[in-house]
Amino acid sequence: MGNRLSKIATRTGDAGTTGLGDGSRVGKNSLRIAAIGDVDELNSQIGLLLTQPDLPADVRDALLHIQHDLFDLGGELSIPGYTLLKEPQVAQLDTWLEHYNASLPRLAEFILPGGSRTAAHAHVCRTVCRRAERSLVELGAAESLNDAPRQYLNRLSDLLFVLARVLNRVDGGTDVLWQRGRPS
Repeated sequence: MGNRLSKIATRTGDAGTTGLGDGSRVGKNSLRIAAIGDVDELNSQIGLLLTQPDLPADVRDALLHIQHDLFDLGGELSIPGYTLLKEPQVAQLDTWLEHYNASLPRLAEFILPGGSRTAAHAHVCRTVCRRAERSLVELGAAESLNDAPRQYLNRLSDLLFVLARVLNRVDGGTDVLWQRGRPS
């Protein structure tokens, strides 16, 4: 990986470009920078979710692990052709998905994002994750990318959905069900 930053305000981006980890420069409006930004925003939203005092310890540990994976993903995106995120990280998400989903009742209806504050924030993380996934897919259509990052974001959005349901129950509530044909 590149050098760690010791000077933050370099002024090298004033013309609308930014440096990648391999030393090349790209426009700040490039698909790669958009994907990096969406992954960074997701990591920040998960950081905000981690400030909730009512998170169970195992969920907190999983989210911290995910933050490190997302930082690795950002690093991988910042160095074209480099691989940091691999299949074992995707498999870990599958393991968590199976574990947390096992305790939940089957869904008969769609659910609305909401319930407890913590669960609602997990839904925000899920939607940001879906946007990051779309950015990665768009980048992958233009440039060659590894499969694991796309798979990781796809599984992570599923896990965040499941965790939102779990967190509603931790808070003593339940899912907020969508009601077909509800009068406005």
